[in-house]
Amino acid sequence: MKDNIKLGIGFATGRRSFKKVLKTYIYNWVESGMAESGNISLNLFVAYDLSYNKTEVSDYTGLRQDILEYIDSCEFIGKKTINSEIKFLSDKSIISPSEASKIFGRGYGAKRNAILYFAIKNKMDYLIFLDDDEYPLAVTNTKNTAIWGGQQVFNVHLKYISQADITHGNHCGYVSPIPYIDFNNDLTQEDFHTFIEAISNDIVNWDDIVKIMNNGGVTYADTKILTSKEAVEALEVNHTKFISGANLCINLKNPMRIFPFYNPPRARGEDTFLSTCLGERKVLRVPCYTFHDGFSTYNNLLDGVLPIKLRFVRAENDKIIDRFYKACIGWIRYKPLLVYITHRDIYQETIKNMTEKLETTIPKVCTYFKYPDFIKILYELKKYSKNVQRHFNDFESTKKIWKKIMEYYTLQES
Repeated sequence: MKDNIKLGIGFATGRRSFKKVLKTYIYNWVESGMAESGNISLNLFVAYDLSYNKTEVSDYTGLRQDILEYIDSCEFIGKKTINSEIKFLSDKSIISPSEASKIFGRGYGAKRNAILYFAIKNKMDYLIFLDDDEYPLAVTNTKNTAIWGGQQVFNVHLKYISQADITHGNHCGYVSPIPYIDFNNDLTQEDFHTFIEAISNDIVNWDDIVKIMNNGGVTYADTKILTSKEAVEALEVNHTKFISGANLCINLKNPMRIFPFYNPPRARGEDTFLSTCLGERKVLRVPCYTFHDGFSTYNNLLDGVLPIKLRFVRAENDKIIDRFYKACIGWIRYKPLLVYITHRDIYQETIKNMTEKLETTIPKVCTYFKYPDFIKILYELKKYSKNVQRHFNDFESTKKIWKKIMEYYTLQES
């Protein structure tokens, strides 16, 4: 008889549509036949943000009965729950309230830490992080037609996670925020290459970006990965084993092997900074995809409407340009810390080089997109590079505080 497995499902969300996405994953699980095995329990952990889309608690907690039938427990994590847990940790003298604020404060890293924490406290074996705009589907471009296939995300991660510390899958759809660009004298391809190189991280490959732009901003699934039955061990690049924040599974059986998420204030990159901690951990890329609906334009996919053509994302309306601008701001806010962690010996030289490239290209970017706010990227680079030592200290402190919590729960198990 197989051992019973407690699987956590984690959503850090601020959208009402999360319920529809959850329903799709649960039905996908049932359709796969795994729900009938009887030895795997599903347990939901939702860290919600009421301010993101002006939602109410009931937008997250009121789950349908046909969904609850397959979920063994639910933990909805808001401010009240977090404050209660901080008091518990403080009363037990595990960490202080000020230390707790570094783990459970603001930002996506804090939301993910809350989910991770409650999954460990509730003795989950594994935890799968899902995003509220990613669906268990893969799309390929075959003879100029979009061909769709369902993806059994839970099953694939469960197949491999017992052999690893972390498993992460692949992403297709509107993964990149970079729209299709008709280059001209205002902004040449060389100019844009220089700009992207300055703001992006080590995993961004210019040839891949050009391919995605030529596909109209769409990343198509690789048929070799779709038909593969093997996971691939992640290679370490510049002290980093890159993972993504969703379609991600973490092995919780040994809490002392788990690191927390972290992002600099008002920045993203929480998955990237976790990636920098994984040098001595086994990380597997597993053969499953999720479709990223980056512009929330394909909600009908979850009702069975499968388009045969995916829309080109052109830099021709404010919504698309604003999304790209916000992505650039997000990248530049966390890049100084990433450079400091991975290339500290050439940190000043790298920041100087980035600044020079941006000073040359940002005026052209502003002109091309008719969006003068792009100039703020330079101000953000200056601000975050100035504070990089403080952010690094916060990152290191977060890991030490998290370790205290993990030591407590490890002792509880022994």
